[in-house]
Amino acid sequence: MLHRLTAEFIGTFWLVLGGCGSAVFAAKFASADGVSLGIGFLGVALAFGLTVLTGVYAFGTISGGHFNPAVTLGAAFARRVEWKAVPGYWVVQVLGGLVAGLVILLIANGKEGFDPVGNMAANGYGAHSPGGYSLLAVALTEIILTGVFLLVILGSTDDRAPASKGFAGLSIGLTLTLIHLISIPISNTSVNPARSTGVAFFNGDGAPAQLWIFWLAPLIGAAIAGFAYPYLFGGSSELADQPVRDDALEEPGTT
Repeated sequence: MLHRLTAEFIGTFWLVLGGCGSAVFAAKFASADGVSLGIGFLGVALAFGLTVLTGVYAFGTISGGHFNPAVTLGAAFARRVEWKAVPGYWVVQVLGGLVAGLVILLIANGKEGFDPVGNMAANGYGAHSPGGYSLLAVALTEIILTGVFLLVILGSTDDRAPASKGFAGLSIGLTLTLIHLISIPISNTSVNPARSTGVAFFNGDGAPAQLWIFWLAPLIGAAIAGFAYPYLFGGSSELADQPVRDDALEEPGTT
């Protein structure tokens, strides 16, 4: 279990550092002569997708490559991971996100005049949503997109899927990229409570008070998808009717 938890810590750290770090340092950037060199929404979306893709291939065979409390919960409902592993996974995922958030803050403070308040890629609704979207709109978006994300993960790692032979990480990473392209303007995209927690307290500006929805909505979406998948689609080993395997965590999953 120690190896699994270590993999989840490092993978979540990498996800938050790569994704949120790209938003903080590179989303908006101008050269000395005023030329815009920022990567924008597209670049940030790709950064999140690439961190998951590389993390899954690096650590998927060790821990399942969840890097996300919602994914771990959905995997437990789908009987892809034993329930007793969930608390430990959640703890190290949150810690990995927080350490990454701290590293981002320390680096950002190396630039004179940097103010972390409102500038740490936190998630939010209402006045703290990039596009001013309401709590209901943000909650609905996070529930639906997290649910779809779990369905893609479970389908990509199903024994019957060609992706399970080596391409699961690609489909999962591209799905997370697409999710960010949809929802960065809405909520700054969470679908991952550890990602949200990792920067909320460093960001301030209302983010800690709104953090609850970025736990609740992704967990609801993941639980629905994880519970429904075995009954909607079955499985080559009928996972809903079989005991969880000892090596269940060795199937690639993600953030």
